[in-house]
Amino acid sequence: MNYPDSVHYLYALGNEQKSIKFGLERIRALLAVLGDPQNACRFVHVAGTNGKGSTCSFIESALRASGVKTGLYTSPHLVEPTERVQIAGSRVSHAAFAAVFDRVHETAERMLAAGALDMHPTYFETVAAMAFLLFQEAKCERVVLEVGMGGRLDATNIVQPELCVITPIDFDHEKFLGDTIEQIASEKAGILKPGVPAVFARQRPEAAAVLAQRAAELAIRTIAPPEPAWVEEHERGSRFRVGDSVIECRLPGAHQVDNALTAIAALEALDISRENIEQGIAQARWPGRLEFVAESPAVVLDGAHNPAGARTLAAYLRRFHAHRRVWMIFGVMRDKTVEELTSVLFPLAHHVVATRPDQTRALEPEAIAAASPRPVEVIHGFPQALERVRCQAAPDDLIVITGSLYLVGEARALLIQ
Repeated sequence: MNYPDSVHYLYALGNEQKSIKFGLERIRALLAVLGDPQNACRFVHVAGTNGKGSTCSFIESALRASGVKTGLYTSPHLVEPTERVQIAGSRVSHAAFAAVFDRVHETAERMLAAGALDMHPTYFETVAAMAFLLFQEAKCERVVLEVGMGGRLDATNIVQPELCVITPIDFDHEKFLGDTIEQIASEKAGILKPGVPAVFARQRPEAAAVLAQRAAELAIRTIAPPEPAWVEEHERGSRFRVGDSVIECRLPGAHQVDNALTAIAALEALDISRENIEQGIAQARWPGRLEFVAESPAVVLDGAHNPAGARTLAAYLRRFHAHRRVWMIFGVMRDKTVEELTSVLFPLAHHVVATRPDQTRALEPEAIAAASPRPVEVIHGFPQALERVRCQAAPDDLIVITGSLYLVGEARALLIQ
């Protein structure tokens, strides 16, 4: 298949979350027939609720700065699936993506015909298998691998990593992972393995207790992030001191300081020099998370799609933009706790437009308005919502586009040419 056909087939497998089938049997069987490409590389395996992608980006960037040929696997994508697989800092080409899709898909079809699989691998399983093959073929030395959801039964948990990292755990995907922090933490702790050290970010007490218990059961070494001597935050990033190093972080928000500290702990455990750590964190980028994409008026994108993400965005707006008029464009999926998100974010805005991301699972904007603690304007279609707000906003105002990462991706495709 060509690239558009491969993407169309992946989407036809169903929404990643709606069609998810937890378990490692299918991915294990598929990878065995493909030659177990996941055994060809060294992995840093990263789970958690928030901050996974940013932490992965920091780690990968510093590994690359040290001269290592890196792989990076993340999800979801914002605009197109090739974003999920990066080699040496660049996403894979359309041609490479299509070619490896053919290989995985044809293998799966043969296995289905032979009765060796119960169903075609899911969207996430298929792309994970593709990534392992691409990393093997590129001879990546170290791969930073982000868990899709949970950890214990996630398709990425097929690897035997050299290091595990768990970022902050909070509520999200309760339908799949449990409705208590303890249950969610137990699923995330499923990536921990005997003999593999683990870095734990600062956690809620109930999550920390679960992680500590599992680590003790496995008798593994755990590593805490370093404490900075001082931190200076500004609108577009931060500076902080760890030991003799002053770290420059270009990702905005206090939470990114914590993510960078978690990454530093992981990189030190991998024996990466402080010089390369400084360089890597300074050069790291992570799209769609407090990302400024336009000026006069400023436009910022942030995928605050769960309660913790909403609180983080709210704290950033209160600290750095309390003096500005904020125009907010908000859209979200039906499976999100919309009342909690709107109650945290909407009071900070001068004007809110509820819209609908171009996705079948999107919540109708009228439902957002009904759940809002304040009146909002309803506009179907993001391009129309953006045009409406840009026509009204003054040059010194701030436009915040938030809620679903699907909405952020739609905005990014429209605003970044």
